[in-house]
Amino acid sequence: MDSLNVGVHPPAVAQAASLSAPAAGRPLHRLAEVRRLQGITRRTVARRLNIDVATVKYQEQPTTDLPLSTLYAWQRVLDSPLSELLVDTDEPLSPPVMQRARMVRLMKTAAAILERTQQPSIRRMAQMLVEQLVEIMPELKGVSPWHAVGRRRTQDELGQAAQRRLSTDTFHGLID
Repeated sequence: MDSLNVGVHPPAVAQAASLSAPAAGRPLHRLAEVRRLQGITRRTVARRLNIDVATVKYQEQPTTDLPLSTLYAWQRVLDSPLSELLVDTDEPLSPPVMQRARMVRLMKTAAAILERTQQPSIRRMAQMLVEQLVEIMPELKGVSPWHAVGRRRTQDELGQAAQRRLSTDTFHGLID
């Protein structure tokens, strides 16, 4: 998928955009709800949209007034109809979107079992389950397993990459 740079950013830029919100305080979209239902992390969304996690978190707030181009970018990342991302009533998501979200979660679980099991019989069953899920819904073929390394970090914690030391040679060619 191509990286997209989606232009609505937290507070400073967003203050101007929020002035034009049609109904302040009224939910406008369901981005966070659909993302969670599909088992997609904020970090994955940020990577696919080519923005930082703080911006994703801001954009997910249901009252954030987003430009249509940003909503279309989210639509591509979440692979959901645009109408399902918008709030026009308090009704739950449509049955097809709910079913797709359930299938994605099921595929992530099956892929995780397949990836982590050491027992041949469990591996065969997990492989068969993955193949059957792809047969039912071909778009599940590229779904990755649930992450299992470490624990989830809070927004304020740094990952292991931030703890590593870099030599000054790394930056030598960048400062010219």
